[in-house]
Amino acid sequence: MLILVLGKGKTGSLVAEVARERGHGVRALDIDENLHASALTAPNLAGVDVVVDFTAPDAALENMRAVLAIGGRIVVGTTGWYSRLAEMKALALQRGGALLYGTNFSIGVQKLFQLTAELAKLEGYKFSIEETHHVTKLDAPSGTALTLREIILAARPGIEVPIESHRVGDAKGEHVVRAASDCDTLELRHDAHSRRGFAMGAVRGAEWLAGKRGAWEFREIFNQL
Repeated sequence: MLILVLGKGKTGSLVAEVARERGHGVRALDIDENLHASALTAPNLAGVDVVVDFTAPDAALENMRAVLAIGGRIVVGTTGWYSRLAEMKALALQRGGALLYGTNFSIGVQKLFQLTAELAKLEGYKFSIEETHHVTKLDAPSGTALTLREIILAARPGIEVPIESHRVGDAKGEHVVRAASDCDTLELRHDAHSRRGFAMGAVRGAEWLAGKRGAWEFREIFNQL
């Protein structure tokens, strides 16, 4: 497989490293090498099986439009663009492309999502979320925290689920879900020790996406990996 990685930051670089370790060919472009998706033309994407995006919200939107418009396949680990999700899904379906997106590509976080769905079934508890990321993360709350709140609200519609966000140093990503009652408190916690887990999930997602057409969220398909 040939994977094109968009973004040479910390996570993008790890995606390229993991992809090579798993035997794939890799090309990589930094944001300034692909301004306004200028490098994502049909000739340049010839032979590319899947594009993986770890850039920034505005750049990711431009990249998705360019790739999907020519029927390409793209895995998007960038968050902060979901107000345009319906548009991107429609483009993938109209042009015969493929989109795999997710607020978090860590397999451990996918388990956290499942456990949160179970925790949310508890009666008589108040729920809250706390998340910590590095100081350069653009969106707050994190996409993962918003997904956790969405999961809780699916079981408990109409309740308040406050999110407390912190931006500290080079924090890799910490998420805590709390359920508190007058009697006790339960916590689910995921601490990322490195970005490698996100990179591994993204590469495995790219392997799954190869040859497919359509649009999926990573938590819909991770059990198939």
